[in-house]
Amino acid sequence: MLTEEASQGGEEPPDPARLSALKAFQSAGRKFWANVTDADWNDWRWQLKHRITRLEQLERLMPTLTPEERAGAVLADTKLAMAITPYFFNLIDPSDENCPIRRQVIPRLEETDTAPWEMTDPCGEDSHSPVPGLVHRYPDRVLFLVTDRCAAYCRYCTRSRLVSNATGYDFHPEFDRQIDYIARHPEVRDVLLSGGDPLLFSDEKLEYLLSRLRAIPHVEFLRIGSRIPIFLPQRITPELCAMLRQFHPLFVSIHSNHPRELTTEVRAALERLADAGIPLGNQSVLLRHVNDDVTVMRAHVQKLLMCRVRPYYIYQCDLIAGSAHLRASVRRGLQIMEGLRGHTTGYAVPTYVIDAPGGGGKVPVSPEYVLSRNKDRVVIRNFEGRIFEYPEATDGTPLFKGVPPLNESDFV
Repeated sequence: MLTEEASQGGEEPPDPARLSALKAFQSAGRKFWANVTDADWNDWRWQLKHRITRLEQLERLMPTLTPEERAGAVLADTKLAMAITPYFFNLIDPSDENCPIRRQVIPRLEETDTAPWEMTDPCGEDSHSPVPGLVHRYPDRVLFLVTDRCAAYCRYCTRSRLVSNATGYDFHPEFDRQIDYIARHPEVRDVLLSGGDPLLFSDEKLEYLLSRLRAIPHVEFLRIGSRIPIFLPQRITPELCAMLRQFHPLFVSIHSNHPRELTTEVRAALERLADAGIPLGNQSVLLRHVNDDVTVMRAHVQKLLMCRVRPYYIYQCDLIAGSAHLRASVRRGLQIMEGLRGHTTGYAVPTYVIDAPGGGGKVPVSPEYVLSRNKDRVVIRNFEGRIFEYPEATDGTPLFKGVPPLNESDFV
């Protein structure tokens, strides 16, 4: 974790062995499924059919379950169903209660605790939904929800009210109405398919949906938000990639939180998407005991670039009911951003955002690099904490008269 010195611009030197382990690409293996054939293991439908969804499966595979996890698994279906693909389960360290993979997918009793400020719909999506399954919050883009199912269920899911139908939300998208709304609103130029996970659809069903959207003249580009490449890299087949490349410009946003998730299998899946000409971005959620550490996050974003994925967002964990045990502080998030900016390539630095509670949209949150500003000058600091002055003018021409120079000592 970061020291107080790190919050002021310094940082702990990372342990070389730990850093090397975080940045290494390793196979997920199949230690719990050693007898499964290669054909079955690499079949994404086999992976879905054999997901861990019940307490007795968890207990058999991981006898080290804590009382909190055991109780959470019993109660999971009252909030958000439990489902973990065999592939992803192999990334869990059974000996570590705070394993960053374990904390993301194994339910805990704390999920039943709801703080007064937590919400069922923290991003206010339902209030911005003109037709079922469509969210129109921003002027020129819409969120097109296609399903309530995922390959595995993240315990901090923003749409836990909807995803898996554990709460009886009874989500039924109406594709004709959703597409008709987009066709009647020429201001919509960007459509994001999400859910649930669109890549759970068959190639044929997904192609049908993308074709209908691409036929709308004012829709300039399409996006797919998916955690399938992380939870189920077997799904990213050459056939899927060949189908997707018909619909350029098409972007895919993946969701990875920890460098351990970026295995050799995931890297190969992401390379197949990139080779199909699909720009890839990653969205992480800042999570306590998962990635709220500058060494972990720096290794993660650098490893993403090696997978040809641009780190896009780090989200402050939404105020989802029952998620307090997973939420890291905004202060910690700002410290991590300080540990990225200037300490690694700019391509690896995502934007840290808070999705304003109740439907306010994404608000960027950054460390304070602008110390003061007036009509004559802007005083800034860099990643080392050094102070600089930039002359300012309304027309962009630096002023030379009547502006006394500033000394660094004035601001230290």
